[in-house]
Amino acid sequence: MTTPPEPVLELRDVVIHYGRIRALHGISLQVGAGELVTLLGANGAGKSTTMRGISGLNRLTEGEIRFNGEVISGLAPHERVKRGIIQVPEGRRIFPGMTVLENLDMGCYGRKFESKSSYDEALDRVFDLFPRLAERRKQYGGTMSGGEQQMLAIGRGLMARPKLLLLDEPSMGLAPMVIQQIFRIIAQINADGTTILLVEQNAQQALSRSDRGYILETGTITKEGSGKDLLVDDAVREAYLGVA
Repeated sequence: MTTPPEPVLELRDVVIHYGRIRALHGISLQVGAGELVTLLGANGAGKSTTMRGISGLNRLTEGEIRFNGEVISGLAPHERVKRGIIQVPEGRRIFPGMTVLENLDMGCYGRKFESKSSYDEALDRVFDLFPRLAERRKQYGGTMSGGEQQMLAIGRGLMARPKLLLLDEPSMGLAPMVIQQIFRIIAQINADGTTILLVEQNAQQALSRSDRGYILETGTITKEGSGKDLLVDDAVREAYLGVA
């Protein structure tokens, strides 16, 4: 197993309950600086619960979360955003009655740009990654296709210049060709220096581009390793790739 470089994010024995239901059973994981790490699991495994715990939207029952060595378990969600933890949620959740440009501006709400040129630089980066958003900057988000809305959701997250980008099921509900495009862009964002924790069910696309991965089953991490090793693991192939 590959040791991650300089942990940016650490979960230590994290437990989360929904009422009397224990959703996470003391999970521990790390994301190193500059890594793309995948958290893979079936529906109901606890993937989104984990992401919401990192973002501060779910309260921890036990354990702690560290970001750049600092315990952030007690911080409010907006304080975590200020530190650079940005989540692109499952289901995209764009603002359908706003234009593409207005949605992107919402991504940097509360962030102070040093100058107009620094804002333009952030916007240009999004448009370079997603040329279709540049073409449709005045179009309302609710009139766009699912793939375009996913691009918009990721672009909105990038406007905050995240130190850690949390991507929750970016391939959900998309056509195969669009999924390939989205994952190519995710890999490019990571190659440009953004640390990413990716939650996915699409094992082939996610693990083939990941430095490392964790398998989450019913609130427990059952396996971890490099993306390459997990992709050829017999149990993973049978469970997520349909290969016996």
